[in-house]
Amino acid sequence: MTAIVVLILRVALAAALYAFLGWALLILWRELKQQASFLASQKKPGISIQAMLENGRQIQHLFFQGEITIGRDPTCDFPIIDESISAHHARIAYHHAQWWLEDLNSTNGTYIGKSRLSVPTVLISTDKFRCGNTSFVVQMQPTDESLSAVIEQQNEA
Repeated sequence: MTAIVVLILRVALAAALYAFLGWALLILWRELKQQASFLASQKKPGISIQAMLENGRQIQHLFFQGEITIGRDPTCDFPIIDESISAHHARIAYHHAQWWLEDLNSTNGTYIGKSRLSVPTVLISTDKFRCGNTSFVVQMQPTDESLSAVIEQQNEA
């Protein structure tokens, strides 16, 4: 008789354990879906990059993606024909709610002003930087939230 009671208790305990594990996984799955939808709903602000080539020609692109590569390679997001630029020279990436400029171990370096980049650096609107012999100017596009804040400030004034 005791063997039957122990068996029933073991089965009940196993069922309770599996029910708890199922409930915990369900809660984790819901939280993960909620975080994913929250992150997907956050829009990256656009960034306009203008390149001034050595010959005086200017190229401008507007990007809305989270990562932009600059280099001589045609597969780069912003390909530049300049022999002093490496195939994959620099990267501009959006994370932590800011745009960051990073040198990709290029031969001739990436410069902001006269300082050579050695670590990723935060970019702000109208920043100027140089890759090889090509100069760049970045212009951040306003996000929906910052645009509505500017409109609200103008309406109050």
